[in-house]
Amino acid sequence: MNEIPTDLAGGNTVLFLLAAFLIIVVFLGVKIVPQSQKYVVERFGRLQAVLGPGINFIVPFLDRVRHKVSILERQLPTASQDAITSDNVLVQVDTSVFYRILEPEKTVYRIRDVDAAISTTVAGIVRSGIGEMELDEVQSNRQQLISKIKQQVADAVDDWGIEVTRAEILDVNLDTATREAMLQQLNAERARRAQVTEAEGTRRAVELAADAELYAAEQAAKARRVSADAEAYATQVVAKAIAENGLEAAQYQVALKQVEALTEVGKGDGKQTIILPTHALDAFGDAFKLLKGKS
Repeated sequence: MNEIPTDLAGGNTVLFLLAAFLIIVVFLGVKIVPQSQKYVVERFGRLQAVLGPGINFIVPFLDRVRHKVSILERQLPTASQDAITSDNVLVQVDTSVFYRILEPEKTVYRIRDVDAAISTTVAGIVRSGIGEMELDEVQSNRQQLISKIKQQVADAVDDWGIEVTRAEILDVNLDTATREAMLQQLNAERARRAQVTEAEGTRRAVELAADAELYAAEQAAKARRVSADAEAYATQVVAKAIAENGLEAAQYQVALKQVEALTEVGKGDGKQTIILPTHALDAFGDAFKLLKGKS
């Protein structure tokens, strides 16, 4: 059998070791960071760099990835804390906070337990905010309270490299005695509103009836005014006719109307005999005399 020369075997070993060393160097020096994470790199126990998503290069054997921090948005577990309003009502508030880490180097070196720290901060801010408001304001201005909590929490955790994306008040619970008192108050308010509505309806009905009477009176007055204007106009016409044609023209018209009236009386059904007063016959005579005079 042929023996492998010693120098050749030694050369292969060196090449193998060199290749292994290069592989290790590449493995230690090239870091691929996922999109949802950031890596905190230390050199000799001291912060060296923060690696973002993608391919990154570090110095092998000197630099070390010490922390792998997720930058995804996180939700704290729902927390309940007691608070007392400014009108001395005890309430239990359920809150939830959403946040994400923007600067991992601050988070890993300045705070040990991020979730516990944020929960404690939120609890203190909620108690302080509710303590400045009455119960009705807590119920009606919940959005204002949420905005206040979010802003104060964001200011408090800014040094930790954290962004508070959302803060929610899920529920405001009351003790049994307060709830019953509020229910009684609500029923009393509903009864008061019903009475006010009924009174408003009665007042409106009276106003409408008065308006109707006023309208009827106005229309009757208008009718009387029109009738008076018509009578005045007729009187004016008669006066003008007398002034222009003399008294005989007026007497002629009166006599003619009397004759027409008697004629209409005679047209009635079942009236074979008509009894006329004496002055009615005189009306015929006056009419004929006036007609003769005019002819």
